[in-house]
Amino acid sequence: MNVNEFDFDLPPERIAQHPLAERDASRLLLLDRATGAWEDRLFRELPDLLRGDELIVVNNVRVLPARLFGHRQGIHAEPLGRNNPARREFLRTPIEVLLVRQIGADTWETLVRPGRKVPTGERIVFGEGELEARVEGRGEYGLRVLRFTAKNGFRETLERLGHIPLPPYIKRADEPLDRERYQTVFARQGSAVAAPTAGLHFTPEIMGRLRDRGIEIAEITLDVGLGTFEPIRTERLEDHPIHAEMYEIPESTALAIEKAERGNRPVLAVGTTVVRALEDAAEKNVGQQAPVVAGKSEARIFLYPGKPFRIVSQLLTNFHLPKSSLLALVAAFAGRENILRAYRHAVDSGYRFYSYGDAMLIRESR
Repeated sequence: MNVNEFDFDLPPERIAQHPLAERDASRLLLLDRATGAWEDRLFRELPDLLRGDELIVVNNVRVLPARLFGHRQGIHAEPLGRNNPARREFLRTPIEVLLVRQIGADTWETLVRPGRKVPTGERIVFGEGELEARVEGRGEYGLRVLRFTAKNGFRETLERLGHIPLPPYIKRADEPLDRERYQTVFARQGSAVAAPTAGLHFTPEIMGRLRDRGIEIAEITLDVGLGTFEPIRTERLEDHPIHAEMYEIPESTALAIEKAERGNRPVLAVGTTVVRALEDAAEKNVGQQAPVVAGKSEARIFLYPGKPFRIVSQLLTNFHLPKSSLLALVAAFAGRENILRAYRHAVDSGYRFYSYGDAMLIRESR
């Protein structure tokens, strides 16, 4: 399929730049998976819109304050001379580091800006020297491998010095409120550098109402990476090299999925991260007795129109970027024309898009 088949017009003012005052005050576009019919609702109505026997699966990953600001230690400036103005200018250049993926106990794949000014062997200092990093290697698209040294533990120092890595379409610096609102209320573990944004709408009160209806809630952990924002650079959708993400399915969740399948109960995935993990696990377990097995793995599945869904039968999701792999995923789930018509309605009706935006519930007819 041509990637242009997943394009739509989105005015910039539709892209949410801040979260709403209340998490569950967001709008909810209810979409029928089979017919494409929609209704305009509110997210706080969610518990009443479900059958009551669903298994809801959420991603409990926690977002790291993964953006760091530092400066060179200056080993490459020494030949300039201690009092040389060029050396002082060299050291004053701010360096921004964005953690992308942990590849060792103290080693991360990162994006460094300006990357061309940070060669292999360079040292970067953060804060008042509480955290340092040495550039161990280089990669494509500005990627650098950094090995960190912290005086009082890397995670503890990162929590103090790091900034929340807001997505590139949010055109502002992070604020103190983002520390809370760019996390879900069920965020507990893992090392994500982007939020599982469909979960941002939930409140403890909504979770309680769901359980009061008898709806079961299970958790997985998927470390959402920057690949979630990666554009499709190929002309044919099928040629796109999909990003990989680490996930873990607990034994309790694997058993809950098996029980729901036996009882012909719907599995509602909260977000595309959950879809990728469950469908990747199901694809790897085709032909086995259980639908999925517990444990850690790496999601490499690429879901686009024509691909089957083996586990997920309902989907709660935010609105996605044009010509993106996530838009292709929801189009695979509900039909490309259904999704594009629903998106056009959302644009025309003033829905808020992307991470801090509104939500869509895709379900089967009752």
